[in-house]
Amino acid sequence: MAVAPNTAAELVRQIFDLQRAVRCVTVSNSRGIEAGVALQGVLRFVGEKESRATHLAARLGVSAPVLSRHIAELEELGLVHRRPDPDDGRAQLVALTDAGRAKLADIEEHRVATLQEFLRDWSQQDAEETAKVLSKLSESLRESARATAAGPTATTTKRKEHING
Repeated sequence: MAVAPNTAAELVRQIFDLQRAVRCVTVSNSRGIEAGVALQGVLRFVGEKESRATHLAARLGVSAPVLSRHIAELEELGLVHRRPDPDDGRAQLVALTDAGRAKLADIEEHRVATLQEFLRDWSQQDAEETAKVLSKLSESLRESARATAAGPTATTTKRKEHING
């Protein structure tokens, strides 16, 4: 069953409000951390696994030149390193250094503590349900974006797979 237009409109408003709130919290909690908000996002994705910069750019939804500047800045801070891709000498793999892993752990620890403080009047059940719904929303949006980027044939195939179970 499709989502009604007024419900979709309300979701859009709520998502924008959430983005704005998260941005405000992130900016206020980034003071004193040399890696700014954008660099922290790149650091998190690099921390998931060593990968090519082109793959990271696609996952982050930024252009290769933008990501290249972020990687260079993180490299200058000693938080990431690049090495030639053994499968393709023209490409480079990007990964966290030990200092990068420690910095990412510190940033995430700080964010967790901040969120716990901000949500101190929430129940554990409210937080778990919210995490579950946000995860489902994120996955649906990612799948739709991938299908759209892949073109109409992939979208039609995906719908048929979903319908046929």
